[in-house]
Order: sequence, then structure tokens, then C-alpha cells
Amino acid sequence: MSGPVEDADAVTDSANGDSCVVYHIGELVVGPSRDGSGETPLEVREDAAIAAVDGEVVAVGSSEDVTREYPPENADTAIDADGRAVVPGFVDPHTHAVFAGDRSDEFEAKLRGKEYQEILAEGGGILRTVRAVREASDDQLVANLTGHLETMLAHGTTTVEVKSGYGLDAETELRQLEAIDRANATQPVDLVATFMGAHAVPDGRETDGYVDEVVEEQLPAVAEQGVAEFCDVFCEEGVFDVEQSRRVLEAGIEYGLTPKVHAEEFTRLGGAGLAADLGAASADHLLHANGDDVEALCEAGVVPVLLPGTAFGLGEAYADARAFLEAGAPVALATDFNPNCHSRSMEFVQTLGAVEMGMTPAEALLASTRNAALSLELEDGTGTLREGAPADAVVLEAPSYVHLAYRFDTSAVDAVLKGGEVVAE
Repeated sequence: MSGPVEDADAVTDSANGDSCVVYHIGELVVGPSRDGSGETPLEVREDAAIAAVDGEVVAVGSSEDVTREYPPENADTAIDADGRAVVPGFVDPHTHAVFAGDRSDEFEAKLRGKEYQEILAEGGGILRTVRAVREASDDQLVANLTGHLETMLAHGTTTVEVKSGYGLDAETELRQLEAIDRANATQPVDLVATFMGAHAVPDGRETDGYVDEVVEEQLPAVAEQGVAEFCDVFCEEGVFDVEQSRRVLEAGIEYGLTPKVHAEEFTRLGGAGLAADLGAASADHLLHANGDDVEALCEAGVVPVLLPGTAFGLGEAYADARAFLEAGAPVALATDFNPNCHSRSMEFVQTLGAVEMGMTPAEALLASTRNAALSLELEDGTGTLREGAPADAVVLEAPSYVHLAYRFDTSAVDAVLKGGEVVAE
């Protein structure tokens, strides 16, 4: 870090608990603009500071005012930002980060012109990773996930959604969810678990019969385990059709799991309409969504989660972010990190959102923080730095948040705070 981090021996009032002050912030992004006014959709303050106690933001204001009430010399952790920018910790609301094996050869095959569906039909793709996950030990799954999370954290991500879906049987789906739960307890990034037994159809199985298994065997076991919060399905031509997807998601609702939908990725099949009909938390991908889908999702309050890294890796056209933004949707961005989209950086996602999808840097940052949190139904202020929110923050080695989209050669992250503690620098 270019500015000092000081661990003080004294605390202003020991009853206040662990404390943190970040001051002399050149540009502080607090969160979304409260009234929609101004040049950006963000509330941005200059010459600012924030203070946190016991992991929660307790003061946001001018550097002079905050440091008068919370003197840096009395804080457990004090950071002189020295004119640099500070933004909320990034929220990555769509990943498949618990897996085993390597599929870099498939990337090379796609560069030679092979389609993803061809690879899947030949036993590659998701099914290849399923075999690798089934063969991996529980400890290896946890170690793999933890290693990926360390990289994400170094790039400023403090909250990550992680899906199962590389098991395709009750035992292995539960093992993946258990790995997510174990990793959540042993490293700083907050994890949100999603059950996705309906990610693909296992080798040698008929689709309706496998849907029966997901509904009758996997979902009851997942509900009893109690790790997953959401239920997702790959609603796509050649995978699960709309009615099969509906059956899985409605069963998930009965077991207390909020629906999410992989929708309109390779074709426009109707997944977005299904997400709207069920009041899903989010509809994700949406590369082939049209105006009717935009309208339906907006009216239903479903967050569109766009995954530009997937389009980048596949060489496909990008989702129409502007159509959703102009309709007033709270567009979210995510990495879609998985063996077919090996991207763990929400910084690079913001670059793609700006360069390839026509988003402003402010829109891309909002989509990577508060809007992403909304897609996970996190209502505690995650994705903001307002008073009462978790003190998850990223100190940039740059004067403005614009560098997150502008700078794509190296990371712009200088230090990452989780709950007011420095966890990466």
C-alpha cells in the first residue's frame, strides 16, 4: 500500500469494539445516488472518510469531521488514503467456483471453431467437470475453491455467490454445497450458496427422468442440509426446457429456495419469462433477450445479471445492457467464473461492461456492488458504504473509480477491507 496502515494500541472507547478509520479519501463512492440526480448514478464524496466499529460503517463524511469523532490514532486500523479512491467491496453474484479439473484444451478447440454445444455433446463441457468433481476429495474441492477466492479477494471481491451443479447426483451436489459451507467459515469472503442440480443432464439419462430425481431426491436432501439459499436451472435448448425448468424451480420454492434462472444464453427459449412469472431473484446471461423480456423482468422486479466474460470467452455477442438500463432495471454484472469462463476479476468485468456493453464506468461499478447485492437479496447494505452497512471496502491505487473500467492491464486494487479489517493488500 502506498499509504500507511497503523495498528493502534488504544481505542477511543473499548465498549465500541474493534474500530477502523479510512481518511483523506480523494473520492469515496458511498453507493447509488439516493435521488437519481447528478452526473452519475453514484453518490460520490471528495476529501472524505469512513469509520467502522465491529465491522459496520458508523460514520461517513468529510475527512475533518469523521477523524474528529473517530481519531485515527485511537483506531485499531487506520488507513491514510492519501487522495486515493475508495469504493464498496465488489459483489460477484454468479459463479460456479467449486470445481475440479482443467478444460483449457476446450478453449483451444473453440478457437479452432468448435461450438460449445458440440463439446458438450461429445462428453466435454459441464459433463467433463462433473466427472472430475466426482473423483475429487472433499478437501480438494475446498482447497480449489479457497484458492480461487483468494484471487477474487485480491481483485476487490468481498461477497461471492457459488453454485453447485457439477455433481448431478444427490451425493455430489451435497458435497459441493458442503465445500462452499466449509470455505465460507475459513476465509474472509462471504459466500452465498446456490443449488443447481439442474445444470445438465447426466450421461445416459433421459431429461424428464433426471428432473424427477432433482425434484424428488436432490431437493429434499439439499433442504435438509440447509446450506443453499437459491435454486438455479439452466433453461436452454438441449438442456432443460421451460416446463422442466419450472418444475424444478417451483419444487425449490416449496423447499424454501429462491429461484434464479440461466436464461436466453445461446437461444431465446423463454427463461426470462419464466423468471418473471416466478418472481425470481435474478435472470442471468440474457444474451438473446428481447424487448418483451426486458419489460417482463422489469415489471416483475427481477434483477438482470449480465455476464460479459462469458460472451468474451465464447466470442459471442454481448447482452444488451443499455436496453435494461433505459428501462430502469438494476443491472448487475458477474464473472460467471467456471472452467468455461476462467475469469475471477470483477475489475475486468467492469472493463468489459464499459467497452463492450456501452455502460459508463459508474453504471459498471454500481452493477458490481449494490445491484449485484440486490440480485442475491442482500438487504443489509452490502455493496454500499453507508452508515449501517458492512465495512467492506476497496482502496484503489488510483484517484478515481473510473480506473476500474479504464485500467485493464493490471489491478487497480491497493487494499481490501472486510468488516473493517485489512484482508488483502
